[in-house]
Amino acid sequence: MSKVAVVTGASRGIGRAIALRLAADGAAVVVGYSASPAAADEVVRSIVEAGGRAVAVQADVAQPDAVRGLFEQAAAAFGPPGIVVANAGVLVSGSIATTPLEDFDACFAVNTRGAFLTLAEAARRVCDGGRIVAISTNLTQQTFPGYGVYAASKAAVEQMVRTLAREVGGRGITVNAVSPGPTDTDMMSEAARASAPGITPLGRVGLPQDIADVVAFLASDQGRWITGQILGANGGIV
Repeated sequence: MSKVAVVTGASRGIGRAIALRLAADGAAVVVGYSASPAAADEVVRSIVEAGGRAVAVQADVAQPDAVRGLFEQAAAAFGPPGIVVANAGVLVSGSIATTPLEDFDACFAVNTRGAFLTLAEAARRVCDGGRIVAISTNLTQQTFPGYGVYAASKAAVEQMVRTLAREVGGRGITVNAVSPGPTDTDMMSEAARASAPGITPLGRVGLPQDIADVVAFLASDQGRWITGQILGANGGIV
């Protein structure tokens, strides 16, 4: 399998941790980002200083040409990808009754349309025996007021993962999603940061590295018999 990895939303948070972990496992990493070039360059620098290979590529995952360009630049830099992680996402909170349509559209543009475009391009370009992983959320399984739109945008991703696994399985490609619980990133609210340890069996907030380790397992040869699954990485909160 090709050890070239494309990770969207990789300039910060969970995506950054995934990029660093895959690089540590020997992958050449394409650090996809939307609006944080300095942060993306820092991720690349960290990988290169540790002896790895990486490039940063700007791409708005909601735009087909940008996603296509991301994969074309990945192939030009390192060759065809063997690992694709559809991580880019935005958080929209607010009740269904009061969420502006503009916020709904923005959430679905990145989380659902962006994942669709990334997964579709991955299905066309990932080499046989490759790995495709999407990042979802535990909120698809729990109902917290104020997160209906966000959860809905990720629930659609989970269904695409299950279907795509059947569509590309004949080429030995696995497709899975990782579903984090409350995780210490800048998307996490202070209220969630304070309350999560008390309602999580393991008694703490998740770390980006906790999620990256699960993604790395799915992307490795050890994950070869797992496909079409939604793996909870949430400290038991679900």
